[in-house]
Amino acid sequence: MSAKNNTQVIIAGKIYTLSGYESEEYLQRVATYLNGKISEFRGMDGYHRLSPEMRGILLNLNTADDYFKVKRKVEELEDELSEKDREIYDFKHEMITAQIKLENAEKEIQTLEEKNAELQKELVRLEAQLKQKGE
Repeated sequence: MSAKNNTQVIIAGKIYTLSGYESEEYLQRVATYLNGKISEFRGMDGYHRLSPEMRGILLNLNTADDYFKVKRKVEELEDELSEKDREIYDFKHEMITAQIKLENAEKEIQTLEEKNAELQKELVRLEAQLKQKGE
C-alpha cells in the first residue's frame, strides 16, 4: 500500500489539508472541482441569501447529481462495451466457421482437380486406343 499523502488545498478561499492515499494531483483536482461548483453557485441569483447550511446542501446535492450522472454513463458505456465484446465474439465465430468452409472447399477443389487430371489422362489413353484400332 502506498503512503498516505497530506496535501494543502484551497477551497472557497480557505486552506484545508486533505489526507488520502491518492496523489497530490488527484487531491488538487478534487479541490478544483469543488471550487468550480462553488463558483457556479455564487453566480446564481439568491445564492448569497441562502444560509450556509443550505449552501452546503446545495453543493452536496449537485455533487451527488454529478456523481450519479457519471455513474449512469459509466454503466451505459460498460453495457455498450459488453455488447461490442459479444459482437466481436460472434464475428470471430463467423470468421472461424467461414475459414473452415473455405478450407473444406479448397480440399474439395484439390480433390476435383486431381480427379479431373486422372480423367484427362484416361481420355487421352482411350483416344489413343481408338486411334490404334482405327489404323
